[in-house]
Amino acid sequence: MGSADDDLAHRDQNAGVSLVRPYLLTSGRAQPIDQSLEIESQVVTNHLGVAAGHELAFERRDIVVLCREPRSVAEIASVLALHIGVARILVADLAQLGYVAVERPGANLSHDVEMIERIIRGLESIG
Repeated sequence: MGSADDDLAHRDQNAGVSLVRPYLLTSGRAQPIDQSLEIESQVVTNHLGVAAGHELAFERRDIVVLCREPRSVAEIASVLALHIGVARILVADLAQLGYVAVERPGANLSHDVEMIERIIRGLESIG
């Protein structure tokens, strides 16, 4: 992991999970703007995100910083200790605002063993 990962991963993961926090992070939404956003989709910060990402608050800023290198939605959730549904909502919001680009998995993803293993490791680290 890089230094950005280390900085972002220092959140207090021993604190009790608040039911209010996910509600606040997503403005009360349970579904992302783009409901077809897959957890294996690759997210990368684009030029707008690099230039203006510091203006974002909290988890949105953390996602923009983390995704300077391509990350899957599942990896984002894992590193930032977010529920996968919350990560999907935040990533979809950032993509709509133009801060990140999302690359959808291709048809040959089912044959990409390395990608499948990365997704499994990310999901295991969440739970």
